Amino acid sequence: MALPTPVSLSGAPGSPYTRKMLAVLRYRHIPYRFMTTATARARGMPQVKVPLLPTFYFPDATGAFEAVTDSSPIIRRLEREWPGRSIIPPDPAVAFIDMLLEDYGDEWLTKAMFHYRWAYPADIKRGGDVLPLWRGVSRPDAKVAEQGKAIADRQISRLRFVGSNPTTAPVIEQSFVRFLDLLNNHLRTHPYLMGKRPGSSDFAVHGQLTQLAQFDPTPMALTLERTPRVYAWSTLMEDLSGDEPNEVDWLTGTTIPTTLKDILKEVGRTYVPVMLANVRALTTNAQQVETMVDGKAWVQAPFPYQGKCVRWLEEAYASLDAPSRTTVDKILNGAGCEALIAA
Repeated sequence: MALPTPVSLSGAPGSPYTRKMLAVLRYRHIPYRFMTTATARARGMPQVKVPLLPTFYFPDATGAFEAVTDSSPIIRRLEREWPGRSIIPPDPAVAFIDMLLEDYGDEWLTKAMFHYRWAYPADIKRGGDVLPLWRGVSRPDAKVAEQGKAIADRQISRLRFVGSNPTTAPVIEQSFVRFLDLLNNHLRTHPYLMGKRPGSSDFAVHGQLTQLAQFDPTPMALTLERTPRVYAWSTLMEDLSGDEPNEVDWLTGTTIPTTLKDILKEVGRTYVPVMLANVRALTTNAQQVETMVDGKAWVQAPFPYQGKCVRWLEEAYASLDAPSRTTVDKILNGAGCEALIAA
C-alpha cells in the first residue's frame, strides 16, 4: 500500500535509532507524527518486543497497522515510497560504501554507546534517572527510581550481547577515540560522510552520537574535549530540513577523499573482524564469539541479527554490476574491509 502521511512512529529520545529516523524524516520532508512508547501503547498500537527501537506503523495488505522496527530497511522503503531528497547516493559503488558505513554506525558504534552508558557509574546514574522519565515526566519519584533500576539491571545484563566486558572494553574505547579523530578530520573538508549532502551513513552515525556526544556523561565529556567539531555536527544533524541538496553534492566513485578512506580503515580494523567472527560462531553453533581486534582479544555472545547484516552486505555487493564492483574494490583496497565482501 502507498505510504500514509503523516507517518506514525513511536520511540524514545534515549534510543539512537529513534533519533536516526527522526532526523531522516525531517531531512526528507516526510510528514510524521511521533509518539512516545507509552502513548503508542495507550492508543492500542501494535506492540513490539523492544519498545526502545523506533517503531513505524505501516498499513499491511488489509489496511491494518503493523509495527516495523528495522531502521535500515525502513529507510529503503521510504526511498521507494517518498520521492525527493534521497539519502541513498545515485552512484551504485558509493551507495554500497554508504550502506557499509551505515551498518558500521548501527552495529559497531552502538557497542560504544551501550558500553559507556552501562559501564560507568555516572552514566548508569544518568540513564537510570532520565530514561524512565521519557516514558512519562509526571511519574512519581518512587516509580521512576524503581523503573530506573529495572532498566539499568536489564541493560547491564545485556552487555554480553553487544560485546562490552572487561576483555573488550579497551578495544571499544580506543576505537571510539580513533573514530572521533577520523570523523573530525573528515568534517574539516566535507560537511557529511557522503560529501556535501548526507547519506544513510550520516544519519546512522548521528543517531549513535546523539547519545555518545550529547547525553552520556563519559563519552560526551570526551567528545567535547577532544573533538568539539563532532559534537557540533551531531547537533546540526538533528534537523537538516532547511538543507537544499543538489545531485552534484554527492561523492562519486572517483572522488572518495583520503579522509573517508581512513574511516574505512577503522571499519576494517574493528567492525569487520568482529562481524565475521560472529558469522562463524553462528554457523558452527558456538556459544561464544572469539577473535582478535587490533591485537587484542574479543569475546562476546553470538548475535544473530548481525549475521543478517553481513548477508545483506554480501547480497548488495553481489548485485552490483561489474564496473561498480571494481570501483568498490578500489575504494576498499587496503582498508581491511575486503574480507567482508570476499566472505
